Amino acid sequence: MKCFFVPCLRHRTHRRVDPSSSSSSSSSSPFANGTGTARKFTLAQLSAATGGFRDSNLVGEGGFGRVYRGRLDDHAGGDVAVKKLRHGGAQGAREFLVECTMLTLLHHPNLVSLVGYCAQAHERLLVYEFLPRGSLDAHLFVSPSAAGHHLGWDARVKVAVGAARGLRYLHEAVTPPVIYRDLKPSNILLGSDLSPKLSDLGLAKLGPVGDDTHVSTRVMGTYGYCAPDYAVTGKLSVKSDVYSFGVVLLELLTGRRAFDPGREREEQWLLAWARPHLQQLQQGRRSREAARCLEALADPALQGRYPRRGMYQVAVVASLCLHDKPNLRPTMSDVTKALEHVASKPWSATGGSSANDDRKEQHARSL
Repeated sequence: MKCFFVPCLRHRTHRRVDPSSSSSSSSSSPFANGTGTARKFTLAQLSAATGGFRDSNLVGEGGFGRVYRGRLDDHAGGDVAVKKLRHGGAQGAREFLVECTMLTLLHHPNLVSLVGYCAQAHERLLVYEFLPRGSLDAHLFVSPSAAGHHLGWDARVKVAVGAARGLRYLHEAVTPPVIYRDLKPSNILLGSDLSPKLSDLGLAKLGPVGDDTHVSTRVMGTYGYCAPDYAVTGKLSVKSDVYSFGVVLLELLTGRRAFDPGREREEQWLLAWARPHLQQLQQGRRSREAARCLEALADPALQGRYPRRGMYQVAVVASLCLHDKPNLRPTMSDVTKALEHVASKPWSATGGSSANDDRKEQHARSL
């Protein structure tokens, strides 16, 4: 079996934890070494919390299994999310151990919090804090007729900044760095105020240390978000996450999925469709052609309610993240700083600073 090592934060101990070293017996705990503080639940407790895993409490489903909304009376806030592992999957069992240990050791406002776990008989379950707004994709990819359910510009930038901070933490505040490896809208959960949190760390992998630039591993991730250099060579680095973040940024800008088989063939791959527009923007921001490219990229659901300068800046950040050469992609610190700058100038439909800046820029173009 392949071993997984999980890092500790720099301001704690640097001792590594190997979750795969836990006994495979049904009574063993991934936290037997004493490094974890997550609560251990029985299957009966979680069944009661979810109403017997009732379909009406089902809030999501993925490769790992099903996610249910539950309620624990002795838990602050009451509501929790319970993820139940599918039976018979060795890969899923390994991911369970990795995610258990990762979320016990890693803590950040933009990472989902682990409440506890259950490892009883053949059942494997994880219990998280409950995020009431669900996943980003449920808000970003909605039908045009869903009035009032679309994310506005400021909300999209807020999500981008939070997700960037979460990745920056994994890449730069942890030794060795943690490579998330599965960034996509369905793994970004939203709180009641739309604050984002990264979830599903089961595919996370330790990054290189010292003079190493990458780790070699089996290619895993999601179609459309995987960096091409990693997909072809199996060489994984933090810049693989940066590429995935660039794809998510494009999705936030355009409201289009990374891959959408329901679109015309030439528009199914978001990056292939968007790249000519991104290249034009980088060649000359003030040209009329660049302005048309911005309009082409912008999600129609925004209805023009966004700062042109901010849209341009985010598009350029996305383009840099999507560079073919991983060493030329920015760090997540650089990405976060750029997005925080955009967030500092929010859109205002009533004539705020961003709106005034846009009018001045449009006037300058007409001279």
